Amino acid sequence: MTQEKELRVPSGGLMLLVVLLSAGLIAWLFYMQIWALAIIASVVWFIMLIGFTIVNPNETTVLVFFGRYIGTVKANGFFYVNPFTTRKMVSLRARNLNGQQLKVNDRLGNPIEIAAVIVWQVQDTYKACFDVEDYTNYVNIQSEAAVRHLAGTYPYDNLEDKDADITLRGHADEVHKLLIEELNERLGHAGIRVTDARISHLAYAPEIASAMLQRQQAVAIVAARQQIVEGAVGMVEMALAKLSERGIVTLDEERKAAMVSNLLVVLCGEKNVAPIVNAGSIY
Repeated sequence: MTQEKELRVPSGGLMLLVVLLSAGLIAWLFYMQIWALAIIASVVWFIMLIGFTIVNPNETTVLVFFGRYIGTVKANGFFYVNPFTTRKMVSLRARNLNGQQLKVNDRLGNPIEIAAVIVWQVQDTYKACFDVEDYTNYVNIQSEAAVRHLAGTYPYDNLEDKDADITLRGHADEVHKLLIEELNERLGHAGIRVTDARISHLAYAPEIASAMLQRQQAVAIVAARQQIVEGAVGMVEMALAKLSERGIVTLDEERKAAMVSNLLVVLCGEKNVAPIVNAGSIY
């Protein structure tokens, strides 16, 4: 058998009544001084007590009879099972794995720090108990391997790779889906299902963080300046067109160039410009 089998076992209430009646019978045998039968009945009675088991909500009990897997009790309640079986409780509750910060290289070779929070739960108790040595430790190791692989597959951002379709910093939803898919593929061998996985920490490594911050600031400044210049050129163009359309003033090419220069200085400058009023002729 290579997969989980749900096992239905009798309720423990009826067997508890049998055990209580058996206790009365054993007491009567001792009272009647039937020593051999009383001792044998006592041994059997104590063995019968071992068969009682309780399965709590969102928990299961895996039963193994002399090295052979016979099934998993998934129903909740008070039950009676074969007293010679070995029982192992496996929780089906969702668990959180707060991964430690890993220092890895992204696809472009930049050292980054990355960590993930993973929500997982046991889906197949047979695989969790018998296909891996310790499924909890297996989840920890494979999750770290998956995060490392994901970080090395995609760049941190697209500053160096403009053609990157997915980046760790700029495409959180896509990275979320890819991480879940890889984790389920890796952990499926242990009967584990990952329900959620999120990047909880993402940053450049300390040795290059300052340089990368300056680079990001420079890119942001250039982008802002480009937008300001485009807007200023549009405003100058509109001003010249309106002056010409309404015939307010006629400017030659030299005066247009001077006006364009002055307007661009005013619109693109970082500080407020102090105007100079010319009360005489412009010529």
